[in-house]
Amino acid sequence: MSGFNAPELVLRLFLRLRQSNFKLGVSEYMAALQAVEGGFGNDLEALADTLKLLWCHTLSEQSQFDSIWQTVQAQVQAQKRRKPPFPGGRRTESIRPSPAPERLQTPEPLRPRQEMPLEQRPKPELGSLPVQAPNLLISEEETTPLQAYYPISRRSMVYNWRYLRRPVPDGPRDVLDIDATIQQATRQGFYLAPVYQRRDRNAAQLLLLIDQNGSMTPFHHFTRDLVETAQAESNLDPDNVSAYYFQNVPTGSVYQDTYLTTPVALPVALDACDEATSVLVVSDAGAARGYRQRDRVRGTARFLRQLKQHTSLIAWLNPMPMARWVGSSAEIIANSVPMFQMDDEGLNNAIDTVRGQPLKHSYSASPS
Repeated sequence: MSGFNAPELVLRLFLRLRQSNFKLGVSEYMAALQAVEGGFGNDLEALADTLKLLWCHTLSEQSQFDSIWQTVQAQVQAQKRRKPPFPGGRRTESIRPSPAPERLQTPEPLRPRQEMPLEQRPKPELGSLPVQAPNLLISEEETTPLQAYYPISRRSMVYNWRYLRRPVPDGPRDVLDIDATIQQATRQGFYLAPVYQRRDRNAAQLLLLIDQNGSMTPFHHFTRDLVETAQAESNLDPDNVSAYYFQNVPTGSVYQDTYLTTPVALPVALDACDEATSVLVVSDAGAARGYRQRDRVRGTARFLRQLKQHTSLIAWLNPMPMARWVGSSAEIIANSVPMFQMDDEGLNNAIDTVRGQPLKHSYSASPS
């Protein structure tokens, strides 16, 4: 099939495999699109091998994949062979000229019909009538394009991090103080030298605790941007920005990498915090699946009590909208820590909270 549309094939196959109980989600679909954009689907055979490698995890799934792949290809080919509708709306029938009238002939006189005796009549032969198979068109599926959910952009993150400041005058003394210079000259009665002040340095310390994997998998892109912008694209000192990862609840230990392979004991990670350290927790708190789990609420409450022994500059950033918190563990946790949804306003309010300017936090189960 020349000139095939690889993204359309990927989407049709993705929907058909999900109907066949393949355990596929948004992350698997996005991984397939990235593979196609990277040049792994230049032809149909290469595309099939790539998708089978990404989406099939057992031998039974591989065997089902081949038949479903052939069916999806047949659907796309049938759609391409279909002729476009006749331009101008309803198609008119071509007018055929009526046959010329034949010459009138004198009818022959009717003759009496002679019937053949019954025993001499030929017996009819029984046979099967020709049957034509119905032309069944392959049913088409509605391929509604998947809509992406972008709670906050990277540019907004860079802009909001600029407000996290704690200026300390411990830099070089090279900032001209005009007011102090005028006062000194007025007090002495003559001008000797300008007055310089020390340059301010942003001494704000930030600790990011980020929920990883599980229900947070669709938001890995945003959590990665959050860490990168805080460390490299803000006015914060990179040495004062730390990021640790956990899954669901940070109990016992946290991890230094996104793959959760380098553990660090939670008390050791919190020992680096003092009363001036800003802590931002990023997690859906169970709102993504809508569960209300007692163990998760209790584990989070123990973690927050342990964290508040080191600092009170704490805020929680939830990637799920506030309306999704109702009925989940996030609804309970939001009453014990300032929690904001991950958007421009929510990140702005969270940064104000962790820099010592807390807002009046009152969570309502039915936000207006």
